[in-house]
Amino acid sequence: VVLWGRRGQGKSVLAQSLRTLLPNILVDPTSFCNEAPGVGTGQLRPVPFVQVPLGTTEDRLLGTVDVEKSLASGQAVFQPGLLAQANRGVLFVDDLNLLEPSLTNGLLAALAQGVNRVEREGLSLVHPAAAILLATYNPDEGELREHLLDRFALVLPVDQSLELKERVEVVRRVRAFREDSTSFEAAQETDLTDLQLTVLLARERLPEIALTEEQIEYLVTEALRAGVEGQRGDIFAARVACAHAALAGRTQAIAEDLRIAVELVLIPRAGQVPPAPPAPPEPPAPPPPPGEDQEPASNPDGDTEELDSPPGGLPEDFVFDPEGVVLDPALVQFAQTTRRRGKSGSRTRIYSEDRGRYVRPILPRGPVRRVAVDATLRACAPHQKQRRLREPHRRVIVQEQDLRAKQLVRRAGSLIIFVVDASGSMALNRMRSAKGAVLRLLTEAYQNRDKVALIPFQGEQAQVVLPPTRSIALARRRMESLPCGGGSPLAHALSLAAQLGVQAQKGGEVSQVIVVAITDGRGNIPLARSLGEAPPTKPDLKGELLALAARFPDLGLKLLLIDTESRFVSTGFAKELAQRAGGRYFYLPRADDRTLALKTREMMASL
Repeated sequence: VVLWGRRGQGKSVLAQSLRTLLPNILVDPTSFCNEAPGVGTGQLRPVPFVQVPLGTTEDRLLGTVDVEKSLASGQAVFQPGLLAQANRGVLFVDDLNLLEPSLTNGLLAALAQGVNRVEREGLSLVHPAAAILLATYNPDEGELREHLLDRFALVLPVDQSLELKERVEVVRRVRAFREDSTSFEAAQETDLTDLQLTVLLARERLPEIALTEEQIEYLVTEALRAGVEGQRGDIFAARVACAHAALAGRTQAIAEDLRIAVELVLIPRAGQVPPAPPAPPEPPAPPPPPGEDQEPASNPDGDTEELDSPPGGLPEDFVFDPEGVVLDPALVQFAQTTRRRGKSGSRTRIYSEDRGRYVRPILPRGPVRRVAVDATLRACAPHQKQRRLREPHRRVIVQEQDLRAKQLVRRAGSLIIFVVDASGSMALNRMRSAKGAVLRLLTEAYQNRDKVALIPFQGEQAQVVLPPTRSIALARRRMESLPCGGGSPLAHALSLAAQLGVQAQKGGEVSQVIVVAITDGRGNIPLARSLGEAPPTKPDLKGELLALAARFPDLGLKLLLIDTESRFVSTGFAKELAQRAGGRYFYLPRADDRTLALKTREMMASL
């Protein structure tokens, strides 16, 4: 289960409160890593509820070599990780989208198979990993990969709007809990006991519930109508229908259970959920002719049931129509809420051995720059007894094959290069809007690791007025007074932007370079003239600009061109320039700083 919602909606509180609803379990001596302190075999123990911190390492999650025990025994001894501790319980990941992808992949592989296979540093073992994965996800803090969401049976939105009375009640309960948590929990003890008993009885009842062929066909048909990819949605929907029936105290699934399964499982996976059109009002039925009695329709056998009555256990109609539209207006808002996931400022991570946060040890390729001491000790621990026999005067003997290097990771933001036309009568307005957009983006630069640069062009040459920076003070100081008017050396400006972007990419500081060109595309100064060389007799300015733009995709640069042509009809060359660079084009003759910053963020989010 993943709880989806934006900040302040209580996702973590909801997830962690689940532990109070889970009944205790029996200690199983045959199950790996299920011993509880002070609890013997055959006794009850709380359900394991293990939280995975975002800064955890692969060794801590999956398990590794116990250095102390391995040194003492001379053999590799396994130290269980968080996955082993959560066996037969719940594994909770807060902000799943911020967890390292390598950890997420290993976690999903183990939970899908129900076992954790450890093959590392002399270890080779398999232990059970039957845990329920419970997670939270805030789309404003980064995207969550679609294949990862597909592994969850339920994606539940929690950002529902509350009424005034409900929000007041939330504040009242939080204050009551903080003032006297013991009394607050005692007041809820009866309700919690009833819920625990309900869950316990549902678990006992669940193995007896099986769906009929018609019910399974209904769920699969709904999945096909909704455009659900793969078969996980069908399987999860069947399991949810049975679980809902067990929780409601039934021994057989009915139509309500099937509709709940469609709502909770298939709607979030639907390929497209457009809003349902409002249903037209039905015309009133004409009155019956006088003298005629109304009798219910009867079938040939003389029964008074409707001819098209659905079979038992199936809903009367479908939730999706053949085009994949939600038919029930009450579900439209829920469907749109669950489909509001999307890319929100994803950032690429850079892995290296130079600097960043230590995520895991790796086998070195060449000289070791930073030694992973923990992994190196684990690798050499099982061999210490044999090595001390040869060299008894040394306590810990580390050989070259034991060395492990640190793999470090750091977030890499974007470099946004503003190329602003400072020539002509509209130069002052363009510069004012560009300055405001730069300052707006710099306010978010620290969190997103983004950098901003500014290249105005006028006269004979373009110049880098603001080099790549995240400093608002430096930007204000460099942009205080900028010259305007004169010629339009657009070719030189694009050339400088390309050089700046390539240098930033080589330094490994940015994941992507976006060139935001604010111009009408009317360059009139050839590149050779800007470089101090003799231009050709008849320079082809248009061909020169198109050739420069065509190099942007090869250099890994993205172009966002804002056409500020203020005349009645644009020449269309600015759009052609953007298309040749494989970028995006917007015609905004009166774009202000807010609009420029918004369009830049949209392009960053779409890459």
